[in-house]
Amino acid sequence: MVKIDLIKEDLKKNLKKSRYEHSLSVANTAKKLARIYGVDEDKAYVAGLVHDCAKYANGEEYAAKLYNVDLPERFKSNSKLIHTYVGPIKAKVDYKIEDEEILNAIASHTTGRIPMTMLDMIIFIADYIEPSRVFKGVDEVRHMAYEDIIMACIMKLDMNIEFLIKQRVTIDTSTIETRNYLLEMRNG
Repeated sequence: MVKIDLIKEDLKKNLKKSRYEHSLSVANTAKKLARIYGVDEDKAYVAGLVHDCAKYANGEEYAAKLYNVDLPERFKSNSKLIHTYVGPIKAKVDYKIEDEEILNAIASHTTGRIPMTMLDMIIFIADYIEPSRVFKGVDEVRHMAYEDIIMACIMKLDMNIEFLIKQRVTIDTSTIETRNYLLEMRNG
């Protein structure tokens, strides 16, 4: 059984205050979405709560030291994705979370994956639309998330890809693959 109070205590200690508050908000948003889409609300809450548990990890050194793992090359070249690799490991080791659905949702909350389960999509979009997020277009995505979660995920991916192109940075191929997958899924 997952001990929410211990997880919150650890997150509060190890994350910046704003990141901790974001994690609580993602958990609550995920729970609301889970209710709408018929997903286990407790799983959604836990996955939302711990999705960024390794957000401030110090890259390969952090993963290697604390969890004795080597980062795959794609994470070495994109430090913003490292927490998606280390997060499920930390969740399993530190929080004793064994549920593969929760671990997969943590791992895929930034770039997506193929296939995406409903829980994956809920965490993916809850991270983007939780109430403290304020940026151009978020209200449209937020509204869509409660109507058509697949379309909301596509909208998020479109906005992310456009942002990354403008920044002239590399785009993880799983982001593009996930977008194409979700488009095919939605269009039959």
